[in-house]
Amino acid sequence: MKKIIKSIAITVAASSLLLTSASFAAQKIAVVNIQEVMSKIPQTATIMQSLEAEFKDDKAALMQLEKDIKYFQEKKKRDSALMSKKELNDLDMKIGVKYREYQTKGKAFQQKSGARQNEETNKILALVRQAIDNIAAKKQYDLVLEQKAVVFAKPEINISENVIKQVSKLN
Repeated sequence: MKKIIKSIAITVAASSLLLTSASFAAQKIAVVNIQEVMSKIPQTATIMQSLEAEFKDDKAALMQLEKDIKYFQEKKKRDSALMSKKELNDLDMKIGVKYREYQTKGKAFQQKSGARQNEETNKILALVRQAIDNIAAKKQYDLVLEQKAVVFAKPEINISENVIKQVSKLN
């Protein structure tokens, strides 16, 4: 009796697996490489250029602080034998002040530029998602997966180029 129940349970489980795989086979699936799309659309380059211009002055100020620190360090190394104790202490103070200023401004710069980059990236991602939704609706895909999540996919189900074309037209 136990063998019959066990064989019935196995049969039911196997048939449900077959039905499940059959229902997946009927679905239309596509994959998209978001990273490739983001790197190839013109909006990304445009935004990177605008962010570069927006933070040009902050970056230049950081570079100047870096040069000042190096100058004072080289001066100390070069002239320390000729300097008095007070001059060395003053120079160390200058280096310390410049270094703290560099760290403070550098951290603020990273946070500010990172936040702006995330903001702009999210805008582009919204356009990419909209293009994916439009393509999926037009071609009646049931499921669109990120290519990173897929081990293997036939090239013909990759819609990345279509997404690139559609988003590029929005420029």
